[in-house]
Amino acid sequence: MTSVSTLPNAEALFEDLGRRLYVDAQIDIPPDVRRALREAAARETNRGARGMLTTMLRAVDVADRKQTLVCQDTGIPIFWITIGRGIAVDGAAMLEALRRGVERATEETPLRSSIVSAIRRENRHTSTGDGVPVFHVEFSTAIDYIDIVMMPKGSGSESMSFLKMLLPADGLAGVKKFVLDTAVEAGGRPCPPTIVGVGIGGSSDLCMTLAKKATLRPVGQRHPQSDIAALEVELRDAINSTGIGPMGLGGDTTVLDVHIETAWTHITLNPVAVNMQCWRGERRRARVYADGRVDIGY
Repeated sequence: MTSVSTLPNAEALFEDLGRRLYVDAQIDIPPDVRRALREAAARETNRGARGMLTTMLRAVDVADRKQTLVCQDTGIPIFWITIGRGIAVDGAAMLEALRRGVERATEETPLRSSIVSAIRRENRHTSTGDGVPVFHVEFSTAIDYIDIVMMPKGSGSESMSFLKMLLPADGLAGVKKFVLDTAVEAGGRPCPPTIVGVGIGGSSDLCMTLAKKATLRPVGQRHPQSDIAALEVELRDAINSTGIGPMGLGGDTTVLDVHIETAWTHITLNPVAVNMQCWRGERRRARVYADGRVDIGY
């Protein structure tokens, strides 16, 4: 039987992580995204698109030097939390501490608060509100720590979210057509080159969650199932062949990558969802161990 350790100073630790991760995710673009942008610029045949990609890389360099945001859109703060074995934590207190951390980040950095009431459009200037931050919490027997990934989701990319409850008879061809149709419909609005997340299966809400979760995967990291990995490459190449290009101005690179996550579904259903992340691919990760040690990464 696995022994369980209680995390020391948990609330202070998670509050500080909420603050740090929300800021760092918007300043420090992940290395896989930087590499993908550089590679796209190097192979781009369209002069204007090459210039746009170079400008994006320059914005990342400026953020590095000045420790400032790459984009003014601070997005919707989203946390993906996986709790491993052998570590005890008060879940409600953890989420509340992360929320306080987001509020501190907004006030102390300072950051533009992008969060408003859906009905009254009231802005508390805290980057929080009813249901925000968004928390996804799951459990895993494969790890012995708490894994926290922060994703600030900007409105341009989040607006380009699509769900269709296909029929089983539509098959894989229907899934491919829907993904390509949504990419064309989105055009330059999600600030391409994007990372396209595709969810296949599950219920309607799970399918959308899978699509968003897929955008967290590092660019270039393929799905472990070979047939799904091949589909990712096929869709990536097909979308890039549309010529939409960086910021929708034409070019060879409309997406940096396509990632797919799947779940089993009902015998009468064939759900597919698409969620896009803008060219910055913002995310920041922390691993919290039972002794209070914290590793920060991507």
